[in-house]
Amino acid sequence: MASDDINEKTGLTSPLRRQLLKGMAAVPAMAAFGGAARSSFAADGVNTTGLAVTDTEVTVGILHSVTGTMAISETGSVQAEKLAIEQINAMGGVLGRKIKYIQEDGASDWPTFAEKAKKLLVNDKCASVFGCWTSASRKAVLPVFEQYNGMLYYPTFYEGLEQSKNVIYTGQEATQQIIAGLDWVVKEKGAKTFYLLGSDYIWPRTSNKIARKHIENFQKLEVVGEEYFPLGHTQFNSVINKIKLKKPDVIYAIIVGGSNVAFYKQLKAAGFDLENKQTLLTISVTEDEILGIGGENIVGAYACMKYFQSLDNENNKKFVEAFKAMWGKDIVIGDVTQAAYLGPWLWKATVEKAGSFDIDKVAAASPGIEFTGAPEGYVRIHENHHLWSKTRVGRARKDGQYDVVYETADLVEPNPFPKGYQ
Repeated sequence: MASDDINEKTGLTSPLRRQLLKGMAAVPAMAAFGGAARSSFAADGVNTTGLAVTDTEVTVGILHSVTGTMAISETGSVQAEKLAIEQINAMGGVLGRKIKYIQEDGASDWPTFAEKAKKLLVNDKCASVFGCWTSASRKAVLPVFEQYNGMLYYPTFYEGLEQSKNVIYTGQEATQQIIAGLDWVVKEKGAKTFYLLGSDYIWPRTSNKIARKHIENFQKLEVVGEEYFPLGHTQFNSVINKIKLKKPDVIYAIIVGGSNVAFYKQLKAAGFDLENKQTLLTISVTEDEILGIGGENIVGAYACMKYFQSLDNENNKKFVEAFKAMWGKDIVIGDVTQAAYLGPWLWKATVEKAGSFDIDKVAAASPGIEFTGAPEGYVRIHENHHLWSKTRVGRARKDGQYDVVYETADLVEPNPFPKGYQ
């Protein structure tokens, strides 16, 4: 795929493309990737398992919901992955091959995710897939990736309790987010009582199970309520009234997708003042969701993430500039969007370390892969296929951004199977 083909595919004009490339966050990281892309590897030497790899191109998959209730959250991941692919292609591609992508829509439906994953692996022979958001979608596709030996780069913070040769988890697991966030709110806010809320599927229920266990491990701390709602649910007045009666020190919210818009608007309409009175801690609302919620409806809420668009470092400034150049000046960037951006770069680095696109070789080469150009800061793949990364807490502003009020001094080692929480 030549430069003109890239422009045609992305719809970028040459001046805009130059502006995009000027803001590339990943350029400083190339030293960690073993230098410039190599083009001396013949296809039969770097692809022994029948993947969609030629001497000039390699095909990958993008699999997210761009329709349905999860589109509000997943659209940013698609944009980030396309940006990374555009930047990698502009630098020569992977092992001298330009990346071609095939995009499929999971449509916020878990069986559809599994069906599309099989298509990308079996029919399209994709060398890797960047995709999924919810744990339900990941659980639906995992058997497909393991059966057909594909490689998934999964960007969402999640509950942990999983590890696969066929997945690289670029988001946070429970110890890096759930447990760390609760420790922070107990220490900084003196919280003693919690009301747990979540959407009704794997991730919120398992995350709240971990949260409850951690809360109850503290002396004199208590969960005073716990409720779940179907994806797409929009009527929260009943539970808001219960929260009013219970008066918890912390509302711990793991509501996902479009339901967040209704929840936070109704919470404000009911008189909750997250800026001055009540404390709300979420692990599911990024800047992407706030764009739909409206900053005025969530101002003052706390979120435990590893990335916020407001992070003040050179990598992030270049990333934000490039993202806005490609997708519009008013676009926002959330935690999962940034983690999705890491996927193609980590895959490129791993393939070039392995000298092969073969899945088994890529899986074996993944531990220890570094990305010094990550917008969140330096990250590294652990032997368990999760990332070492920092934990941060942000406070929502009226303009839809977060002020970072806490971050760990060092990278937090990922531990998807914490003792006592399984």
